Amino acid sequence: MVTESIEPLSATFHALGDTTRRGMLELLARKGECTAGELGHPFRIAQPTASRHIRVLESAGLVSRRVDGRVHRFRLQVDPMNAAEDWLARHKKFWVASFAALEQYLREQTENDSA
Repeated sequence: MVTESIEPLSATFHALGDTTRRGMLELLARKGECTAGELGHPFRIAQPTASRHIRVLESAGLVSRRVDGRVHRFRLQVDPMNAAEDWLARHKKFWVASFAALEQYLREQTENDSA
């Protein structure tokens, strides 16, 4: 499980690494707000299991909780996903440029070998 000391981006990727948690986020994206029971129902998981998944999502900042009497309602928070997307975009740009440079180098080596 995610602990409080994990760096935010690592917590986001950890939370997104589980199919059930990604499904919960998709449900929140569609519905806007859900109770814990509503989040766990499509996955046919026990309430304690759903709660553990929700805690991981909360620790990563991907969901927020609003308490309405005895009912806990959860809402999607997109800032951590935006940070993950930015990180991926930066690294993708680096690797695309690196592979393009490698391709050019290999092409030049092949031409030199042919000459």
